[in-house]
Amino acid sequence: MHVPDGFIDAPTSAVTGVVAAGALAVSLRGARRELDEKTAPLAGLVAAFIFAVQMLNFPVAAGTSGHLLGGALAAILVGPYTGVLCVSVVLLMQGVLFADGGLTALGVNITDMAITTTVVSYAVFRALLAVLPRKRRSVTVASFVAALVSVPAAAVVFTLLYAVGGTTDVSLGKVATAMIGVHVLIGVGEAVITALTVSAVIAVRPDLVHGARGLRQRLKLRVGGTLVDAPAPTAPVAARTSRRALWVTGLVTSLVLAGFVSFYASSSPDGLEKVAHDKGIDKKEEKHASAGSPLADYGVRNVSNARLSGGLAGVIGVGVTVVAGSAVFWVLRRRRAEDVSPVNPGL
Repeated sequence: MHVPDGFIDAPTSAVTGVVAAGALAVSLRGARRELDEKTAPLAGLVAAFIFAVQMLNFPVAAGTSGHLLGGALAAILVGPYTGVLCVSVVLLMQGVLFADGGLTALGVNITDMAITTTVVSYAVFRALLAVLPRKRRSVTVASFVAALVSVPAAAVVFTLLYAVGGTTDVSLGKVATAMIGVHVLIGVGEAVITALTVSAVIAVRPDLVHGARGLRQRLKLRVGGTLVDAPAPTAPVAARTSRRALWVTGLVTSLVLAGFVSFYASSSPDGLEKVAHDKGIDKKEEKHASAGSPLADYGVRNVSNARLSGGLAGVIGVGVTVVAGSAVFWVLRRRRAEDVSPVNPGL
């Protein structure tokens, strides 16, 4: 789904850049309300995990592969505003360091892969939780459906952007049919990964999962013939592991996935690449501005062994992403602390 330079014309790319910048500004403010000292470290880890899992292309049809987009996973784990920032950090690292996703198309990719997937998935997730029993299993089910819907939604948005600013003369109907069709299949893989990951985190630290807050139905008391909510229990949510242990486990898992498991990922083109090649959308694709990067195409320059080169690139990518993401969310957490601190009476 990473859109290269040249697929979408300059005016449309510029408009999506403005949209993306506005959405990021709103997300920065919203994330300050979502993050606290417990969840801020998790947000940086979520960005690194998404980077790692995006390296694991899985086959979905003859000659086509797919990979996690991550918007639904991020929104459910750390909140929709923080989720937009997580995926955006990943896209920025991929574009600048690995020449994956055009730099002039960065606004397109953030609008499509970060904003669309996060907003759509979280809306679906919340709608389902409103009607499902307030249990952990419901969060898993809602996560699956939300992630499944988010991927074809991103395909629809790309198709609309292509209709407005596509640089090649290809039938819109053919593009829409091909994009939505293959991304429905990719959405199944996205749903499985998202549901399994959310379920695993809930099993050990439900208090850290944004989408799992307030799972249990509040006890009702009858007062004067009227049912009212009983006072919330003061006992903390039981945790099966510490935050540090969860963070270390998640980071090690990300490093293993990116540094080792990624070597066995499908080499087939992903959904957008396949459609672009088959339909002729890629005729005006431009050379990436970061094509000369030492890490371009997820390999380390001058390392001849393919397995070692890809593994090192993956490990570096996870490391850079977790540092960049953690820095952003640490600053936001500090700003939150300043916002809630007592006002200086001398001001």
